[in-house]
Amino acid sequence: MEWLRRAACVDEDPELFFPVGTGGPGLRDTEAAGRVCARRPVRAQCLAFALDLGQTSGVWAGTCEEERVAPPRTTALYAHRATKSSRTRSSTHIRTTK
Repeated sequence: MEWLRRAACVDEDPELFFPVGTGGPGLRDTEAAGRVCARRPVRAQCLAFALDLGQTSGVWAGTCEEERVAPPRTTALYAHRATKSSRTRSSTHIRTTK
């Protein structure tokens, strides 16, 4: 959590990162939050934190809810999910033999 002290959002109004709706004012807040996130180099840590927690609401590392739920396969976001998913599958695999 050391990265959190270097995050640009620490000095911003938290409501900016949890916009109401996906159009109009909500869209403007999402875009503004993304610009705040772009100011600091801790986006990867923030995104990993949000994905690990399964954070489904708000703007995290400049990503909106939809981007975190269904990311494109070519992004680092997908790579993070794929790695986490394979770790989860391998740790929960049950061997059934007689």
